[in-house]
Amino acid sequence: MIVHSADPYNAEPPRAALDGHPVTPLDTFYSRNHGPIPRLDPDAWRLEVDGLVERPLTLSLDELRTRFDSRTVVATLACAGNRREELGRVRPLPGQEPWGPGAVSTARWTGVALADVLAAAGLRPEARHVAFTAPDVAPKAQPPQPFGGSIPVAKAMASEVLLAWAMNAAPLPVVHGAPVRVVVPRYIGARSVKWLQRVTAREHPSDNYFQATNYRLLPAGDDAGPGRGLPLGVVAVNAAILRPGDGEPVPAGPTRISGYAFAGEDRDVARVEVSVDGGRHWQQAELDAGAGPWAWRLWRATVDVPAGPVEIVARAWDTSASTQPESAGHVWNPQGYVNNSWPRVHVTGRPG
Repeated sequence: MIVHSADPYNAEPPRAALDGHPVTPLDTFYSRNHGPIPRLDPDAWRLEVDGLVERPLTLSLDELRTRFDSRTVVATLACAGNRREELGRVRPLPGQEPWGPGAVSTARWTGVALADVLAAAGLRPEARHVAFTAPDVAPKAQPPQPFGGSIPVAKAMASEVLLAWAMNAAPLPVVHGAPVRVVVPRYIGARSVKWLQRVTAREHPSDNYFQATNYRLLPAGDDAGPGRGLPLGVVAVNAAILRPGDGEPVPAGPTRISGYAFAGEDRDVARVEVSVDGGRHWQQAELDAGAGPWAWRLWRATVDVPAGPVEIVARAWDTSASTQPESAGHVWNPQGYVNNSWPRVHVTGRPG
């Protein structure tokens, strides 16, 4: 793993480690944290469900497992700062983790539908948002507070949103949120709150620092502040090149290029294209079948790499005909979020 900080622990796999794995191995899945990792006793753990509900609930892990039907969803989670390092080349991003393209991973999650739990609690019609609270206190928050966030009720009631206790058919690892975490497919990873302790139905979005202040897209040159910028939720269409690596020498001639692509909300990846001449000519890549409707699509293409320095670029299109912006400079923002510009890899084609 490429460790960006030890405390809090933030790490991503090398890009090549994601290649060829529709489901990411547990020891390769990226880890994003804002404070010390809590270690909760599964037997003592309780989930509180409160707020705008008719019947507030307190559930043990055993009650969560036995009272509701379990289900498994293959879903990709992506950090809002994925590919931030590329934005840092445009303008410095002091104090921000320099994530590469490895802050995204896919797992097979097992748990219960959040919708079933909210239905059992009697979600009231005036509820518009569902907030999540965890015990991990983030020193960066102002003032320091446990991590939290919220999603709209419409998303919370979607069948793919889980309260998960297993990952890739194994117990959820502590670093990934044991005993229970939220999994919100196609939303930024920050909304998939780990070490979940409370679910609160609300009329308004969470006022937690990580909803109200931190995970917001600020205009270039702006400073963070409560309510400033656009709140981040649904991910944007994005793609990255996993092989070859940046700076890697490759044989001139036919060369295999591969990577991942994903889209937001109810959209799918429609196509991925690759260019070796700065985007003047494009070649369509082959998409794999995908591991499920909420998972990324891995792609590959064989392109003719000329001798000498070459910049390989790629772009994905989703089913709404949206695509990625060309330049990282066009999407730069003070916190380095949502970089979905064309991925670029520089290689040198060497004659055989």
